Amino acid sequence: MHFWEKLKKPIFVLAPMADVTDAPFRRMIAKYSAHERADGTIGGPDVMWTEFVSADGLMRATDEGKQKLLADLMYSEEERPIVAQLFSSNPEYMEKAARLCAQLGFDGIDINMGCPDRSIEKQGCGAAMIKDPESAAEVIRAAKRGAGDLPVSVKTRIGYNKDELETWLPALLAEEPAVITVHARTRKEMSKVPARWERIKRAVEIRDELGSNTLIFGNGDVLSLEDAQEKVRESGADGVMLGRAIFGNPWLFHPTKDLSNVSLAERFAVLIEHTKLFEELLPHKNFAIMKKHYKAYVNGFNGAKELRVALMEAPDSKTIERIIRTFEKKQSSLFRRLIYWIHGKDNRRA
Repeated sequence: MHFWEKLKKPIFVLAPMADVTDAPFRRMIAKYSAHERADGTIGGPDVMWTEFVSADGLMRATDEGKQKLLADLMYSEEERPIVAQLFSSNPEYMEKAARLCAQLGFDGIDINMGCPDRSIEKQGCGAAMIKDPESAAEVIRAAKRGAGDLPVSVKTRIGYNKDELETWLPALLAEEPAVITVHARTRKEMSKVPARWERIKRAVEIRDELGSNTLIFGNGDVLSLEDAQEKVRESGADGVMLGRAIFGNPWLFHPTKDLSNVSLAERFAVLIEHTKLFEELLPHKNFAIMKKHYKAYVNGFNGAKELRVALMEAPDSKTIERIIRTFEKKQSSLFRRLIYWIHGKDNRRA
């Protein structure tokens, strides 16, 4: 029995997003979404995914290149269950990369068949696989051979230029992956239209009509855990993958905490901790990657715009912390002046 079969439904998982859900951010999510469930277990995302990693690169890159790719497969025990996401159109490389991930101790392997990036598609990977179901099937079989006892799953879309769910999904189900996560848009639509969750409901119906045991997860425009639960009720999906809602919100999978009840001081502390962890774990990566996080962490309060502008110019974690502390002191000073003014006004009235 693999781990997917042991999880209680509905299952809520963290989406793999390039240069977002890297090892530092996943550790932050594991830490700040952690909570004790009624059964005594520690909650958070039910499952986490790594960023997608090139199977071809893992097999063909120089030693230096391989080390950089392996950094994308870094994980901590707090993130379990943890799934390694790979992409390739080459069955041989997929098999070898899946075997490597099994040796690295991952709980599962996922194949990216939905990424719309042109450079990925030129390799016949990502969303381009929707146009070649036969190749997709070969890659799934190869991943299964390499994964051994680990479950293999697939993340994809409802179609490429048009909705092809009625033919594309059965082709994938025929290979019996443990899970198929369906992003409820076509590749052509990108994120320009609302996710069509009625197609997730249809995906569940197709699965049931074919008598498959594969779990169906929905993805797209999920705003919160409450929204995810509502989408499960509407679609009948076994689970939901949450993506963009995690920006600036490592508390997303916590049942009682969110950005509406986390203090500004705590938000700043997490931002600084996240930045330091990024420098520690991924020193080879461009520090500018953190800037998309700053845009999310720093919003919705007086002075947020000015603070964001300052953070965008910062080159390292020390500068980030200095900017934040200066802002906090300034805000504290303004607050004390306001209280003094209010009390002085009250005294004058008296």
